[in-house]
Amino acid sequence: MTDIRLVPRVLALANQKGGVGKTTTAINLGTALAATGEKVLIVDLDPQGNASTGLGIDRRSRNRSTYDVLMRETPIRDAILETAVPRLSIVPSTMDLSGFELEIAHERDRAYRLRDALKGLNATPNGGTEYGYVLVDCPPSLNLVTVNAMAAANSILVPLQCEFFALEGLSQLLKTVEQVRTSLNPGLTIHGIVLTMYDARNNLAGQVVADVRSFMGEKVYDTMIPRNVRISEAPSYGKPVLLYDLKCVGSQAYVRLASEIIQRERSLRAA
Repeated sequence: MTDIRLVPRVLALANQKGGVGKTTTAINLGTALAATGEKVLIVDLDPQGNASTGLGIDRRSRNRSTYDVLMRETPIRDAILETAVPRLSIVPSTMDLSGFELEIAHERDRAYRLRDALKGLNATPNGGTEYGYVLVDCPPSLNLVTVNAMAAANSILVPLQCEFFALEGLSQLLKTVEQVRTSLNPGLTIHGIVLTMYDARNNLAGQVVADVRSFMGEKVYDTMIPRNVRISEAPSYGKPVLLYDLKCVGSQAYVRLASEIIQRERSLRAA
């Protein structure tokens, strides 16, 4: 039987809407999980490469990227870069990734490129503990790159902005997840939905929270990520907000979210 500690839990952060906090959540959740002692890898699948930039990875140092990994030109281990956060690494992204879908459109295994690449993380040459978590930051669309993430993932983590059209976008995403589960990845689940950019002064935000919790029940995390200027400022310094300002409300929210995710993971493993 495979030791579960040597098999990373792959969580894909997905939502076809842009500006909902996917990349911010990937960076700061990864940092919070690493702070608990987990070894975490972020896979940047957005051609804009904002997760890479937000973790201080200079574009000139991205000699090997997720594009090279998905095109099978580079083993994933050779594309991993360390970040300033202890125990947090990243496979960076470049604009080359925007052409990936067209280049392999006719390949039979086009949906499984990431899944196959991640198998390279499970073998530990020295017998040490591997990555506990792989967080895949998806682009803001339901394209072949996102399908690759879903086909490789154990679960989907959905950042959802507290705005009027939130549920409409969520319905579309859930349909895609169901299609991937049916055709590509039978074990795929929704790990949870994290409500982002919450402003308690906004009556609409409170209504959205109530609607989403009514619609998705226990799948919605208790933790909500507030609107917080420190979260917005941190990427321009190439830092997660937990390094930029640990005591701000945004940082503390991501610490709570990480704790909640770890608790859900323990429940899943015990089931």
